[in-house]
Formats: sequence, structure tokens, C-alpha cells
Amino acid sequence: MSTIVCIGSGNMGAALMKGACAVGRTRVTSGNIFFTDVDIKKARTLAADLKANVIESNIEAVKKGDFIFLAVKPQVLPQVLAEISAAVKERLNSGVPPVFVSMAAGWSIAKIKAATDEKLPVARIMPNTPALIGKGIIALTASPEVSSKKISELEKMLEGAGIVDILDENYMNAATGLSGSGPAFVYMFIEALADGGVRAGLPRDKALRYAAQTVFGSAAMVQETGKHPGELKDMVTSPGGTTIAGLAALEDGAFRSSVIKAVEAAWKRAGELS
Repeated sequence: MSTIVCIGSGNMGAALMKGACAVGRTRVTSGNIFFTDVDIKKARTLAADLKANVIESNIEAVKKGDFIFLAVKPQVLPQVLAEISAAVKERLNSGVPPVFVSMAAGWSIAKIKAATDEKLPVARIMPNTPALIGKGIIALTASPEVSSKKISELEKMLEGAGIVDILDENYMNAATGLSGSGPAFVYMFIEALADGGVRAGLPRDKALRYAAQTVFGSAAMVQETGKHPGELKDMVTSPGGTTIAGLAALEDGAFRSSVIKAVEAAWKRAGELS
């Protein structure tokens, strides 16, 4: 079994490691997982929760791991890569290099290699927050140095956190804008739906429950029926009825245009971070 080391013990790293050892999803066990963090107490707490292990330093992590997840914020990544650069070269010279898995927005594979070594096997992923409950979508791309066997192993490892989709790196910033940032847009929509329900007279708890389940069920309809969202929308929309009145109000508020612009803004910001 491969040894997995997670540099960083924040929510997303924790979610992916939890998914990796989910029963029935993969052969990985918690005993194969190690955490390290600048806040070592935080790493120990997370490791205890998952029955995983702790490594005291990033350099030791590079020496030990077969898959090394870089689960730190984009602005912290330069410091981490500078710290581990010498250890990375040692692993490469040994002939058994680890696969580095980065989830830092805006950090291309080429940029990570430039900070470490051009021969480094690098996979880049973009998970989203629903991975915390095993319902995420994770875009995955990899450098030529990552073998198909390693890619397959990584896919299985990540499946516990949600759907894994292989994506050309050219589209990774677009995926960041859509699925990476998208949950925040959906949460805002759910909140607005619930506010609308309250304005119409529903109690707050009922309005929020109805709003969340409506979005959840509607998304499931798109996935399970395979029908275009426009077709499903038309199935709900009767002539002169309540739904068309609401849709007209959304169009008056430039709803679709605003959502498109939100994704575009997030995509552009991912490019700026590059």
C-alpha cells in the first residue's frame, strides 16, 4: 500500500484523507496516512480523529511519502516548496520519486516544477467544499512523469470525497471558477430562496429546509435524468402560472447574466493567482 502524507491539516486536506480511507472505496487505510502542519497540535488532533499518524516536519514528509498532498494555501506554497526543494531532489535521485498532489488555486504544474525540479511527478487537483461530506467534484490533471498506474491509484484515493474528473490543465482555472468557487454561489442562492420563503410567510426553519432540498433535488434531476436544465425548467413552467412569473422576475434582475459574471470573475482571479 502507498504511504500518503498530507502537508497541511485544514478542512480540505482532512476531507480528502477521510475520503481516501472510506470503507469500500479504496484499499488505503488510516494507518497509511500521515499529517504534518506548522501547527503540529492541529495535525495531532486531526490524526487522532482519523486514527492516522503525524510527521514532525515537511522534509521528513517528503522522505516518507509515496503521495504527498500539498494542502496549504496558495500564498504559503512558495515557502513550503523552498523548504522541501533539497529533499525533493534527493528523492528524485533515488529513482523512487513521490507524486506531489497540489490543490493550490492558480499554481500550475509548470510553476510547481520551477520551484522544485523539472522532473518532478506532479498532479494538480481542484476539489470543492462538498468533498467535506463526500459529495464533491474533483478536477484532476497530471504531468507526464505521473504514470497511468499512479493516476488510477490517485483517482481511487479521491473517490471517497466525490466524483473525480480528468481534465486538461488548460481548463483548470475555469474549473476553479465554476466548481471551486461555485458552492459559495449556490449557498447564496439557497439563502436567497429561504429569504423569499420567509417574505412569503414561511417560518425561517421551514424556508431553509425547503430551499436546500429544492436545490438538492433539482441538481439530482439534472444528473439522473440527463436532461438539459432548460428542458427540466420548462417541465415546471405552466402558461400563466406561478413559475413563469418568478422566472420573469429573475430575468428582470439579470439572474443568469449575474451568475455567468460571477464564474467569469472567479476564473479571472484564478488566472491572476497564476
